[in-house]
Amino acid sequence: MRAIGQDEFGGPGVLRVVEVERPVPGPAEVLVRVHAAGVNPTDSWHRATGGLAGAVIRLGWDVSGVVEAVGLGVTTLAPGDEVFGMPRHPLPAGTYADYVTSPARHLVRKPAALTHEQAAALPLAGLTAWQALVDTAEVRPGQRVLIHAAAGGVGHLAVQIAKARGAHVIGTARAAKHDFLRSLGADELVDYTEAEFETAVEPVDVVVDAIGGAYGPRSLRVLRPGGTLIALASPAEAQLADIARPLGLRAVFMAVEADQAGMREIAALAEAGLLRPELDTVLPLADAAKAHELADSRRTTGKIVLSVTD
Repeated sequence: MRAIGQDEFGGPGVLRVVEVERPVPGPAEVLVRVHAAGVNPTDSWHRATGGLAGAVIRLGWDVSGVVEAVGLGVTTLAPGDEVFGMPRHPLPAGTYADYVTSPARHLVRKPAALTHEQAAALPLAGLTAWQALVDTAEVRPGQRVLIHAAAGGVGHLAVQIAKARGAHVIGTARAAKHDFLRSLGADELVDYTEAEFETAVEPVDVVVDAIGGAYGPRSLRVLRPGGTLIALASPAEAQLADIARPLGLRAVFMAVEADQAGMREIAALAEAGLLRPELDTVLPLADAAKAHELADSRRTTGKIVLSVTD
């Protein structure tokens, strides 16, 4: 079968199509015929550095496809089921391929309302937004939520999830993306190239920051007493907790994890029409390097997806 592999770390050019053996599902696993695979910033990080998993030679966590075979003991899925999810994260999954194996309980059934390309755009970014807003911040109706990089992969889904939770949603993004974000339900928008968000925004209850750097300390200034800052960009952001605590604030670094319950909630929102993934670009599997070039620009709106089936 085809897969995207690499034998060195570096820029997008290290990615290439390779032929590998089709995997066999082990106990409690399924074999999925991949129809589409999402591209995420963490893929680029692992491509360039090896990331948390050491010698990475296969990339990709987001997957949408059809169950081809099931391993010993699987009771929840059967061949022919359309599924999507984020297998094994943060360990390598290798979804940039024709086939991938996954623990059965890392997948859920694909919403009929979504194409495979749309479904592949949801798992990692959607779970990140869900786990930040719902599991970590416990966003409630009427709260004010500020989302940085609101038009990005995580951001545009976080806008919709926060809105579905009844929050007042504020986003930072370039002016050219404001109409798009309003269509997703954003209540207020700040063009970060024209204004400093900490002076333009009234106090908020929750900040979701996928940018990092100076955005973390600056975001603490807009939080109400007892408010929560969720940093997604780097483990180094964990040091914000020591700054936030004396101010009566909470700051946490959050890493996404495989979560079947969360995936089911995301699928339900999509089925109800409350969560719509925006596809910036869809490219064939063989163009994975080009997809990473686009992802590395950090200028995309929504998600980049690889279409695997012809």
